[in-house]
Amino acid sequence: MEFEPLNMENEVMEFDMGSGEDDDTGVDVEHPDDEDEFDDELVDGSAGRDFFTSDADPNIEPYEGLEFDSEEAARIFYNSYARRVGFSTRVSVYHRSRRDGAIICRQIVCSREGFRHGRDRDGSGSESRSKRQRPVTRVGCKAMIVVKKQDSGKWLVSKFVKEHNHELVPPEKVHCLRSHRHVSGPARSLIDTLQAAGMGPSGVMSVLIKESGGVNNVGFTTVDCRNYMSYGRQKTLGSGGQHVVDYLKRMQAENPSFFYTIQGDGENATGNIFWADASSRMNYNYFGDTVTFDTTYRTNRYRVPFAPFTGLNHHGQPVLFGCALLLNESESSFIWLFQTWLAAMSGRRPVSITTDQDRIIRAAVAQVFPESRHRFCKWNVFREAQEKLSHIYQSHPTFEAEFRKCINVTETIDEFESCWGSLLEKYNLVDNEWLQSMYNARQQWVPVYLRDTFFGEMSITQGSDSINSFFDGYVNASTTIQLLVKQYEKAVASRHEKEVKTDYDTINTAPVLKTPSPTEKQAANLYTRRIFMKFQEELVETLANPAIKIDDTGTTTTYRVAKFGEDHKAHIVRFSVFEMKASCSCQMFEFSGIICRHILAVFRVTNVLTLPSHYVLKRWTRNAKSGIVLDDRALELPSNSRDSSTVRYNNLRQEAIKYVEEGAKSINTYNVAMDALQEAVKKVASAKKHGPGVTQFGTLVNGSNREAHVSEENRTGSLQSFSAVSSSLVILICIDEKDKKIHELTFELDNANQRCEVYRANLLAVLKDMEEQKLKLSVKVQNVRLSLKD
Repeated sequence: MEFEPLNMENEVMEFDMGSGEDDDTGVDVEHPDDEDEFDDELVDGSAGRDFFTSDADPNIEPYEGLEFDSEEAARIFYNSYARRVGFSTRVSVYHRSRRDGAIICRQIVCSREGFRHGRDRDGSGSESRSKRQRPVTRVGCKAMIVVKKQDSGKWLVSKFVKEHNHELVPPEKVHCLRSHRHVSGPARSLIDTLQAAGMGPSGVMSVLIKESGGVNNVGFTTVDCRNYMSYGRQKTLGSGGQHVVDYLKRMQAENPSFFYTIQGDGENATGNIFWADASSRMNYNYFGDTVTFDTTYRTNRYRVPFAPFTGLNHHGQPVLFGCALLLNESESSFIWLFQTWLAAMSGRRPVSITTDQDRIIRAAVAQVFPESRHRFCKWNVFREAQEKLSHIYQSHPTFEAEFRKCINVTETIDEFESCWGSLLEKYNLVDNEWLQSMYNARQQWVPVYLRDTFFGEMSITQGSDSINSFFDGYVNASTTIQLLVKQYEKAVASRHEKEVKTDYDTINTAPVLKTPSPTEKQAANLYTRRIFMKFQEELVETLANPAIKIDDTGTTTTYRVAKFGEDHKAHIVRFSVFEMKASCSCQMFEFSGIICRHILAVFRVTNVLTLPSHYVLKRWTRNAKSGIVLDDRALELPSNSRDSSTVRYNNLRQEAIKYVEEGAKSINTYNVAMDALQEAVKKVASAKKHGPGVTQFGTLVNGSNREAHVSEENRTGSLQSFSAVSSSLVILICIDEKDKKIHELTFELDNANQRCEVYRANLLAVLKDMEEQKLKLSVKVQNVRLSLKD
């Protein structure tokens, strides 16, 4: 059968740009793992459509001359054929009639037809570095059908190319191909119900797989499910999201250091939202070495997708570094969030970061924080274990305790490996896929593999199995988006009050010392109360952990330290007396920033009576928040905010505190600071006398007379604020010379006492050696006498 060619005089060829290209869905679409290379493109999980039936037998192969009632029927038929064979389809070009503009010819192709063009923003032909490189999927495949509309209204197959130039997908993987994935109406209803109950995408898919009788029968993937749920979440938040945005705008207007941004269109609040107040940004300057991205909402059925960035302050309390509302959980959205948070924190990456083990979050962390040590939260691992190993938990009540012991209590890698292998054999879990995957990732969540990196936990073997969330007790599963702002403010105020109270207790109460050691006294004066208690615990344990010298190579001496009766758990300490540095096999200092009992035991036998400065992390001390130079951008004030006397007062006070700390460090800096302060007081008095904007030299401050329009009442308030700061400076800096002299003498006396302690310890060591020599001589004399008698 022959067909006449198209009459191009009456028709025009066009491309259907919305029928299968990469980003035609309008939402952020995720991409599959590398092993799913056969998946050409993924569709928005919410973009499902109801297929129509056709007159053609769905089990036959296309052929030229095959008729359909509609173009849609032809597309459905060819897609059904593609599913049986093992490929995905895409609409390519079409022709319109010049007479009425109606489509009269349609080409439906294999999704691997053609070649992908570069889409980078700079036009260089290569993808932007900020995007993950996608695998090549277009390989120029020629397989297709062309359908043409007849005068009768029927659509006829005018061309059919069967052969493909690539491997086809086996039946068990066809459900992953784009054109065969569809979130049906019943599936949407079930997803909506499960999502309302607080279930996450993985849990929803588990239910769907069980209900459908296998993953092949679900009809879509976890990615589609997650995208559909994200789209539904955006619609659910509605005006609540705008309520949060209005609050953030108000806060930024009141304080220019308040930072917030919205992914995408900020006016409609359809993307992720991130914010960090001035305190959060300041806290990161002090305690940003270790960070936790807390996504508890994913597993605890929270109604609000609220995820804070948190850390630990100098008391070991949770401290806030910023917050996010996650309306979209695609990889690109997490990359955007991490990059935005990093920019708000002046670009300084943390030493370590803790998140859940979600694949998408892992990929985003690897891209944004390539130099930071990434750890999975153990709480999430143990929670997932209860789900994945529920049959073992139910049939073997002892398994959970042994599993946790294997993770938390083992002190060496060899001990963990042995314990893990024994556990799997005992409970017949050697072939368990989930346990195998977690074992493969063990270096990212098992403590013994992480102890060479700082995470701020007090003990490597007793780390918390739960997230010590900043918002515990304030944001929970019942919190609505409208209530979130109020609970956020309550949590921030409460945490600040607790920190202030703990600061007060540290400064105004003295801890009870348990030893006569100068080291303990030094630590009591340096550390905050909680950190000192942990240090004191380690120091007291040195009495039960003697250090025995086992090797001396000259510059470095090696000691073996073990608790009485536990020689099998000995730790090795290498100590350089010239550098005053020691390293222990337990690596507690590297992990927690607090020196361990094993190194302290070596210090005791080598007469190191005070802690070397490099073993005192400032972040754990009473002065953790002193001496940090603020980011100039954080203090930079927009012109409209300078009219606020409160803002001016706060910034002057912050600068004054730094000025006092530097000025009081020595007599020289003290004298310079006093001279500068007195000169500043004169300039302020001159400015007050001559009016706003004019110095004693008659020039305008900041090169403008903008302040000339400020009312006299505002000027007076500003000068009163500055005078208050000046008075505070005078009170803080003008230390009585007699008190300074007493302080200096006291310091010298402490040093003298420490030197005496060293001399006394050395003398005792000499006397001990003499006693030992005397005892040896006595034994020899006794032996000689006995031999003479014989």
